Amino acid sequence: MAILGDFFRHNLPEFLQESPSGAPELHVLAVDDSLVDRKVIERLLKISSCKVTVVESGTRALQYLGLDGETSSLGFDSVKVNLIMTDYSMPGMTGYELLKKIKQESSVFREIPVVVMSSENVLTRIDSCLEEGAEEFLLKPVKLSDVRRLKDFIMKGKVKEVEKRSLKRMRSIDCSPPLSATCPTVSLPCDPSPSLLSPLSSKKARL
Repeated sequence: MAILGDFFRHNLPEFLQESPSGAPELHVLAVDDSLVDRKVIERLLKISSCKVTVVESGTRALQYLGLDGETSSLGFDSVKVNLIMTDYSMPGMTGYELLKKIKQESSVFREIPVVVMSSENVLTRIDSCLEEGAEEFLLKPVKLSDVRRLKDFIMKGKVKEVEKRSLKRMRSIDCSPPLSATCPTVSLPCDPSPSLLSPLSSKKARL
């Protein structure tokens, strides 16, 4: 168990970036065409100790993630997003269309939770987004309690992910063949010659 605990402590920062204070930090990509709404969601996320990247459209979000067919300026290895929050009603590309792009066309970001936000409580929209893989559908105005609940959910999921990977690694170590299985067996002749007998055995033979 001590080995397993050490593995968690060493590997958890790989999945959750750390804030200057040393606490795990989630990186959230927030997408909204409204400047006011972007400022509100950015403020709520920062109060909840999240790192935030805000963009004004679905197209800009795809560019940031590197899913627009061109190479992202940051590169896939540098883009570490734990949660995507997008408005539903946006010009050009709706939040629903952005959700479909991420879930259907990206093997890299498919597992990232996507939360859709809207000021309109339209059941058909909510059902469509949830069926397409949205983690949740939030009604605006988004509250601080909503953001903190989402953060707790993502944090628990990340810890479980680390546990699953570490257990898998531990199993692979346990299943490795023992040293004796890899070493060749040395067989002795059934009727050893006197030269191979120990001094004690030779003495008994003479007696």
